[in-house]
Amino acid sequence: MISLPLVLLALLPFALAVPQPNAGVIHVPIVRRSQTDRVANLPKIVDALRKKYGYQQTVKSTNLEKRGNSAAVPITDEQNDSSYSGVVSIGTPAQNFNLVLDTGSSDLWVATTLCATCGSDIPTFDTSKSSTFKAATGTSAAVQITYGSGEVQGTASTDTVAFGGFTITGQELLAVADTSSGLISSGLSGIMGLGFQAISALDTTPFWQALYSAGQLSEPLFSFYLERYVDQANLINAAPGGILTLGGTNSSLYQGSIEYIDLTGSQSYWLLTVSSVTVQGKTVSVGASSGLAAIDTGTTLIGAPTAIAASIWSQVPGSVELTGEYQGLYAFPCDTSVTVSISFGGTSWQISPLDMNLGTVNVLTTVTATSQMCAGGIFDIGTIAGSGTDVPSWIVGDTFLKNVYSVFRANPASVGFAQLASGLSSSTGTSSPNPIQVSFSGSATPTSTGSSSGSGGLLGAASANKNIAVSLTLLATVAACFTILL
Repeated sequence: MISLPLVLLALLPFALAVPQPNAGVIHVPIVRRSQTDRVANLPKIVDALRKKYGYQQTVKSTNLEKRGNSAAVPITDEQNDSSYSGVVSIGTPAQNFNLVLDTGSSDLWVATTLCATCGSDIPTFDTSKSSTFKAATGTSAAVQITYGSGEVQGTASTDTVAFGGFTITGQELLAVADTSSGLISSGLSGIMGLGFQAISALDTTPFWQALYSAGQLSEPLFSFYLERYVDQANLINAAPGGILTLGGTNSSLYQGSIEYIDLTGSQSYWLLTVSSVTVQGKTVSVGASSGLAAIDTGTTLIGAPTAIAASIWSQVPGSVELTGEYQGLYAFPCDTSVTVSISFGGTSWQISPLDMNLGTVNVLTTVTATSQMCAGGIFDIGTIAGSGTDVPSWIVGDTFLKNVYSVFRANPASVGFAQLASGLSSSTGTSSPNPIQVSFSGSATPTSTGSSSGSGGLLGAASANKNIAVSLTLLATVAACFTILL
């Protein structure tokens, strides 16, 4: 017979894994999924990011979308680093959904059973089964939120929302009844916006700010460690994607001190100013008026101003600017290790060459000859379509954020970065060709010429699955629950 002390000892780790009310910090694991034909979908990704922030493709020859404890929440890595998601509970009794964690927007929305345009593989919220659900009435009840790859429509509502052991009763959300075709992928049900109220289409307090206002967080901040799978030989449908810590930081995930930089401008997006960029050991000039950057966990790549993107890739021998459907993207010889560092006024943070290599493309360089190259992680964001203050010139997404421990702090308003702990995804290593290969027919413009081309062959007649939904904030299907880590 097994003794009682031995049983208790065996159960101890599980007991410790349960979030404690006064534990101080709860860590939420993140999970990630793979996507086939990832390179073939890059034009959609780029277009979605431009629309999200009110940009249009640069012509070479929208208004911005309004968008006491700590918990460590497991998050999901979606489609080889395309985006990251977590499990959010909505309603009474709770119904669990996988939502993209997006610091580049501020609204919480979930697909409901009324959504006829949602596929059968999209888990939906049954509002009739929640005793705490309340839908708004009147002319302001119907709301549409526009994202880069489409829009969602639904009813402004309130319900009980729980995430990482924290709960807000009466949290405003959008109960979605209609989405654009292919807007969300299998297993994904919506978005958890982590920006400020100023960009909320619902004009409501985001969940994380509601926690802070209610005194539930030990500190007015949340922090991310994002895993890397972009360099994996196998396509990964779902994998542990890192940790989101609500109300604190996790000292086991970083080393040294956290370097905080005050936000630039008002509290809308998480805005910093890019002060310098180094490529292949050479400095690229960033003007004072072209450095405003949104730090966005819901964006896969890094979008840079047109002239700066061209300058960055001109430092990489043999790189070319892609044209046609792929205009704004760049490719480089796959045997080149691209090293880029970015500073926001303090430390110069290095981006791993692994994150700069998105996958191989066969570029038609002449009428009869093709050259296999690799797509790069920094692209030309284009020109702003509208006007206004606090419009970012850069969108700094997961290509950068996988290389640092990032902290988003409300008071004083700032973003902090720290070096990842030893053994975690780091900015060291060499690049190797991504195994996802797509053949293109079209042309490319060498960056060494310094010229830009607005025409040319359609580079992007790729053998892609057109049913794959691609969005910088919505590239996700999500894995099941992960163990809560203290």
